[in-house]
Order: sequence, then C-alpha cells, then structure tokens
Amino acid sequence: MIRLGLLPDAPLGVAVSGGGDSVALLILLHKAGYDLRAATVDHRLRPEAADEALGVAKLCKTLGVPHEVLVWDAPDFKGNLQKAAREARRSLLAAWAQRLGLRDIVLGHTLEDQAETVLMRLARGSGVDGLAGMAAVRHEGGLSWHRPLLTARRAELRVYLREAGLSWVDDPSNEDLKYDRVKARRALDILAPLGLGSERLAETAAHMRRARGALEAATLGLAQRCASVSEAGELRLTGFEMAPREVQLRLLAGALVWVSGARYRPRFTALEALLESCLSGEMFGKTLHGCQILRRKNEIVINRELAATPALGPVEKQWDSRWNINLKDTNNLQIRALGEDGLQCCTYWRDSGHSWAALLASPSFWQGGLLQAAPLANFGHIKGVKLVSGEKGFYDALITH
Repeated sequence: MIRLGLLPDAPLGVAVSGGGDSVALLILLHKAGYDLRAATVDHRLRPEAADEALGVAKLCKTLGVPHEVLVWDAPDFKGNLQKAAREARRSLLAAWAQRLGLRDIVLGHTLEDQAETVLMRLARGSGVDGLAGMAAVRHEGGLSWHRPLLTARRAELRVYLREAGLSWVDDPSNEDLKYDRVKARRALDILAPLGLGSERLAETAAHMRRARGALEAATLGLAQRCASVSEAGELRLTGFEMAPREVQLRLLAGALVWVSGARYRPRFTALEALLESCLSGEMFGKTLHGCQILRRKNEIVINRELAATPALGPVEKQWDSRWNINLKDTNNLQIRALGEDGLQCCTYWRDSGHSWAALLASPSFWQGGLLQAAPLANFGHIKGVKLVSGEKGFYDALITH
C-alpha cells in the first residue's frame, strides 16, 4: 500500500511532469481529497515536451484539477544543463505558487531519488548535511516544498498506475549516461547485491538527518553564547575557539551565508582555510562568499563585502537580499551601497554607533549622482530601512527547516 506523508490541509500546488512518479502523485492526492492546483514545466529541451504537457492538461481536466504549463525559454547554455533546468523549474514553480496564493508545493520524489541523491553526494565527498539527502518538507522563500513519496518505490507507483488504467511518459534523458543521476541509478543496480541498495542508502540519509539535528543544536547553542548582530548587519563572533571543530565550521558557514544572503555555503576548502585564519590569533582582513572578514583583538567581525553588493538601480522592496525598504514615495530615487564616497558625505556617521566597514555596504539613496539619504549613517530623512532578519533571524538560519 502506498502511503502519502503528512501534508497540510490547505490548497496544494503539485508539479506534474507526465512521468510515472508525478502522475501517480497527482492521482493519489486527488483520491485523498486534497484541493489541488497542478503545473507542468516545459523546459523546451525536447520537441515532445509540449505534447507531454498537453497530456497532463487533459488528465487534470478529467480530474477537475486546474492546470498550467510553465515554459522555460532555455538560453543557449553551456555548463551543467540539468542543474540549470532544475533551478529554472524551481523558480517557475515558486513564481506560479505565489501568483496563485499557494504556500505549499508537492513534488514526486521517490525512495530511489533519495538513494541516487545520497550516492551522488557521497561521490562528491559531502559531509553530514549532504548525506542527509532530501527532506520530506523544506521551507524556503515563504513556500513549503513537500516530498510525500520518499518511502515509495518507483515500481510500486507504476503498478498502481497500471491497475488504474493510466499511462505515463518516460523521459529518454533518464537513460542518458552523460548525466550523473543516470550513472548513479546504474551504479545502484550493481551495488544492490552487496547490500548497498536504495533502501539502505535511504536509511543512511535518515541517520544523517538525526546527526545533523544534533550538530545544528550545538551550533545554535554556540551562536547564542558568542555571536551578536548589529542593526547595520554586522556580525561578531567572540570566544568560539574552544568549540568542536565541526561546530566552529558550521557557525562560520552560517554567519557567511546570513551576512551575504547567499543560498548555499562556501566551498569547504575555502571555509576551512578561513577558520584556520580565525583561530590563528593574527590580525587579518579577508573576503569570502560576498563577505568581508576582519579580526579585531579577540573578535571575528563579518560584514557584507562592498564589491559584492548590487550596482546603482531602482528602489525595490528588498535590496541585496537582506534589507527591507519601506518608502511611500521613492521620488525617482535610486539605491546602492553607501561606499566610501557616500560615507565621506556623512558628517555624523560615528554617532550611529556602527563601524565604518558595516556602513560601507549599507543601503543609501541617490538622485542625479548626489547622496540623498543614508539611514544607518545618520544622513538624510529616510528611515524606512531594516534588516530582513536580525539576530533571531540569524539563529533561525542555523537550523534546517
């Protein structure tokens, strides 16, 4: 019997490609009585994709489920095409859900998808976080992404569809050995007789998720003891030298991600080298991951790197992924980081209590090449600037949600 994981009692967006996993997911959700909206992403990578999306639309019409086709106008792409398509698919689905007022999107990943993910991450030398695999639910950007079929096998989903008299589409790229996921799928067939099959790798992922939870709790405890965040977004670390190395690395990575607004952590080798510098006791100034890192006496001070901030542009509700901008009337203003030229105009910046380094990357408002306001540096009359998340937001970011 196929079991769906727990899902909220709310309208759900479901991603349906037309493949066996997602079609089975759609039918299971529909039979369970959920209020559904469906979407199919056409990546325009295969000529058959448009007809496949039409097939999903017809099935959804039969079920009475509203359906949309989301098209990715794939650029002339060089690089990891599957990664680019995956990120585009996620972006298109997120925009679609937000447009419809949905807060939950359901995906059809299976037990085998989990096992393949763990195997690929193992090949890349991933640690605890990578080997924890895909979460049953992940909260990001105001949306919850659900994977209720992570304990279901592909074969049983296809048996379910055959018994229901339903068909599905097999994407030929799922057999193309130029893709790492297909190589992992083939490798699992070879490893299964050794006891290293899909179920065992999925079990390993579950063990790693528990270990990750324990490490995150330790990292949060360390942060609450040694980290502080200013209203200008400057993050200071004091007295974390005696913590276990893994916890130190996690706290430092979390600090860089939070200050930069980046989605992912820096590469491990660069992070480890930075930690060595932090623990050396020497004075230094370094940049990594869009951050400027300074050592002042016994403190590690992390600020946004000026060179990594957006160029001068129109005022929007959120700037540099970390500042909320609340202005009733922009009056043709533009926004950019304050920078040295702007900070030199701010006679009373010291009265703000913020450091020079923090203020350099803070938001400022310009018109006709002239500074009009720098709220954090005590210049001008604009006050509608605030960090997207302060110290509590930093603590929350250290825990996987």
